[in-house]
Amino acid sequence: MSDEKREISTTGSADKPTDLVPSELIGELRGLIQQTRSGVAQTVNSAMVNLYWQVGMRIRTEVLNNERADYGKQICATVSNKLVAEYGNGFSKANLLRMMQFAELFPDSQIVVTLSRQLSWSHFVAVIPVKDQLKRDFYAEMCRLENWSVRTLRAKINGMLFERTALSKKPAELASQEIAKLRDEDQLSPDLVFRDPYFLDFLQLKETYSEKDLESAILHELQSFILELGTGFAFVGRQVRITIDGEDHYIDLLFYHRMLKRLVAIDLKLGTFKAAYKGQMELYLRWLEKHEMQTGEETPLGMILCADKSSEKIELLRLDESGIHVASYLTELPPIDVLRQKLHESIERAQKMLENRETESNDQQQGDN
Repeated sequence: MSDEKREISTTGSADKPTDLVPSELIGELRGLIQQTRSGVAQTVNSAMVNLYWQVGMRIRTEVLNNERADYGKQICATVSNKLVAEYGNGFSKANLLRMMQFAELFPDSQIVVTLSRQLSWSHFVAVIPVKDQLKRDFYAEMCRLENWSVRTLRAKINGMLFERTALSKKPAELASQEIAKLRDEDQLSPDLVFRDPYFLDFLQLKETYSEKDLESAILHELQSFILELGTGFAFVGRQVRITIDGEDHYIDLLFYHRMLKRLVAIDLKLGTFKAAYKGQMELYLRWLEKHEMQTGEETPLGMILCADKSSEKIELLRLDESGIHVASYLTELPPIDVLRQKLHESIERAQKMLENRETESNDQQQGDN
């Protein structure tokens, strides 16, 4: 009789669920369904991306094997008419030309296979117009690693993220090696993490503000600030007190970067960078290394955020060798053309500085020999 009652109660009205179905069971079933749907969508997406690459590569090979200059346009139009009639507008002439460009800019099929596990066709469509190969590789790999949406990817490109990374200041060969490590080993370097300048326009600061105002505004908009810092940063604390020889010092902001496995101390400064800031940050970093660094972590890094930089001082102090990154911040964004020009000038200046340093090092080695 008890079994009969149980059967009736579990098959009652759908509008009146009973307590006999454990909530954990429903949760697990939902998880299985969502996981399977996500997996199916990812598989379909990957298959479509690889199909478009193969179509583009096949047509491109056909075009390259023909010596007639106008053959490419003719074959795209003809093939498109045939495929659209059978498979729809996804194979229009414009899309076929984009697939050919895709195959041209991403010639390595294995790289495409790996990227397609995370990037949709819409992601690739956003990356294809980027002219420089190093930039394309950077955006594609960072998108894969940080799982950006298409909207986020477009925002990163439009915000000139590559030009704002320390990586862009390096010679192309060294930058390519770092991206290769990111691709092959998921190894993220500080040069891929730190930026200059940082866009803090979302803080909506007035024309006159103090360092305390800046810090308070950042904490108020902490989520936006972390998004600008980049994926992987976790907030640890503000005004973190450290005591050295009985004297208290305070780190403005302390973060932990999960992928770098490092503490990151941030010092906020108004005005132009001063040489004295280096000693202060080095003191913070050595204290953190001695008292806070855990087993398996790398040595802490420091970032000094200033309203403006002094390139010559930074070059002479060789802050990068001390694990200190100096960056400027913008509370109001200038016109895009002005910003682009400033970034390109900064990149050229930094690359020239590195070349001069390498030349000096080589000359010294030759002198020693």
